[in-house]
Amino acid sequence: GQFLCCSFMNVSTCIPVGFSNLYFYLQPLSWDNAPKYCLQLSVPGGTVLLQAANSYLRDQWFHSLQWKKKIYKYRKVLKNPTRWEVVLKEIRALVDMALTSPLQDESIQQAPLHIISTLLSENTNLSAQEHENIIVAIAPLLENNHPPPDLCEFFCKHCRERPRSMVVIEVFTPVVQRILKHNMDFGKCPRLRLFTQEYILALNELNGGMEVVKKFVHSMHGPTGQCPHPRVLPNLVAVCLAAIYSCYEEFINSRDNSPSLKEIRNGCQQQSERKPPLPLRLLRSELESPDPPVAPPPLPPLAPLPSLEILVELERNNNTANKLKGPAGGDSEPNLIDCLLVSPTLSALSIQLPAQADRVLGCFALILKMLSDYDDWRPALASLLQPIPFPKEALAHAKFTKELKYVIQRFAEDPRQEVHSCLLSVRSGKDGWFQLYSPGGMACDDDGELFASMVHILMGSCYKTKKFLLSLAENKLGPCMLLALRGNQTMVEILCLMLEYNIIENKDTQLQIISTLESTQVGLRMYEQLCDRQRELKELQRKGGPTRLTLPSKSTDADLARLLSSGSFGNLENLSLAFTNVTSACAEQLIKLPSLKQLNLWSTQFGDAGLRLLSEHLASLQVLNLCETPVTDAGLLALSSMKSLCSLNMNSTKLSADTYEDLKAKLPNLKEVDVRYTEAW
Repeated sequence: GQFLCCSFMNVSTCIPVGFSNLYFYLQPLSWDNAPKYCLQLSVPGGTVLLQAANSYLRDQWFHSLQWKKKIYKYRKVLKNPTRWEVVLKEIRALVDMALTSPLQDESIQQAPLHIISTLLSENTNLSAQEHENIIVAIAPLLENNHPPPDLCEFFCKHCRERPRSMVVIEVFTPVVQRILKHNMDFGKCPRLRLFTQEYILALNELNGGMEVVKKFVHSMHGPTGQCPHPRVLPNLVAVCLAAIYSCYEEFINSRDNSPSLKEIRNGCQQQSERKPPLPLRLLRSELESPDPPVAPPPLPPLAPLPSLEILVELERNNNTANKLKGPAGGDSEPNLIDCLLVSPTLSALSIQLPAQADRVLGCFALILKMLSDYDDWRPALASLLQPIPFPKEALAHAKFTKELKYVIQRFAEDPRQEVHSCLLSVRSGKDGWFQLYSPGGMACDDDGELFASMVHILMGSCYKTKKFLLSLAENKLGPCMLLALRGNQTMVEILCLMLEYNIIENKDTQLQIISTLESTQVGLRMYEQLCDRQRELKELQRKGGPTRLTLPSKSTDADLARLLSSGSFGNLENLSLAFTNVTSACAEQLIKLPSLKQLNLWSTQFGDAGLRLLSEHLASLQVLNLCETPVTDAGLLALSSMKSLCSLNMNSTKLSADTYEDLKAKLPNLKEVDVRYTEAW
């Protein structure tokens, strides 16, 4: 039975009613001194009088009860359909009722969608034309509402079976656009993501193919340089990742008991029931024997794989570690290079996708390439892809990594630090795109052109550090020397910096680098310049000269370089550049002063890049004045490795409270600190 629940002064009363016999009246009561704003309900056996606080609330009660009665009627009629012509007419009437209702509640339009969703799930033998008629009839409700899960399954089926239907373009397009613009979490609505995926694949089946998909992506971005909808990009990326995962699902399930997409959608498998995920490794086929391969003693034996025998192996190249000098400072920065050695049998690796999976992979890999072409989307896209959110099988598939190479190249060409820094790993011990696409990485399919491009952009930004060079020397010295031998200017510069910063201690390796540099014109020229700088540095660091030095105001980086090249400054302990025009570029000169203990940069344009360089080379610095400089948290955090600092002035900088607390914790000798006019004050 149905019940009408009324609450007055925290007292609830339930009145049993039958909606088919329920009548409402809004007429004013006829007796004297009758209360206002009343709603009279006539039910079998009596009358119920409801009084509201005002006319608006009374009208809402009236329309709510009226809507409830009508929705009960439509649910009853559509529960047992006989003639589909009548059913279609009733569906149109139901939609009109929901659209014209004066009630302001999202459930008013959601309830008809659920009724129709139930109807379709219980009647699976409808013709294609009846499908389209129902979709067209409910289209007005979908303009402002997401379709419920069962209705999404119905839409997915239609996209798969009739991708060229006009319903896909005319009805589904605005629905998918709304999903991409407003959906906040596909994890709560996985069928919305699946419907969006099937819609895009249906577009790809049209005569225009990927051109139609490209126009759709462009319509989601908009004609301006900035997309006005912040949810579009993450939603598109989520759809692409799920689609690409589905392409390799059979290989993944044959490797371990990872849940399938269907299991994930239905919530059938708990996290605790799954095997722990394997680390990112190099995949190769084992063709020698069907027996399960046995790894070296530190690793447990691997079980045989039924559909595709794949051995997962990760090796680190530490063979040259005894020839190189370890990094200075802490380990707060990520390990920039974890070498992935290519197995000799890698060429035998073969992942053959079914034809449909191959089309899906091509479609969504191309969408990722489209997304990387938009300047405003590239920073967020780089951040979303930085953790490498793809299955291991995809990274071992040459076709996929070749398609994705375009995206990584776009990241490497972008001068913005928030973009190209995402080429590196998220944290220490994890692999990044820089590792995968460098020589020896599983995704590298060239002679190091992309690797050189990535190194160039990282070295040109704020990563000209000893730690970065040390990582290259430990793991990629061979590729660097080979590219330098072929005249690559970036790699020639890398080898010169390794010599200049004393990264290489082994004499034979040093001589081999020098021979490599002298074998090309560009290398010989840069090596001669390095020798000249080393002679100047030796003269500059020779004991003697002043212990204190102050540059005149308005001095520039060139003035400082000219001054330091004029004599010996091996005794210089106190240098004041306050109120000059020096920038971060002068850090290249400052790191040549071995005895420097006090540095005043008050009111200069010295920034974050300069601080990073100082933090690696001036370990004995005790006093640093950064008052009124443009430094930010990104550069100030690098000071945590300068353990000798005892006085630090960060007055009027962009210092945050969190960074200040971090510095205090990591600088035990810090006694005097000025943080006035900052967030930490």
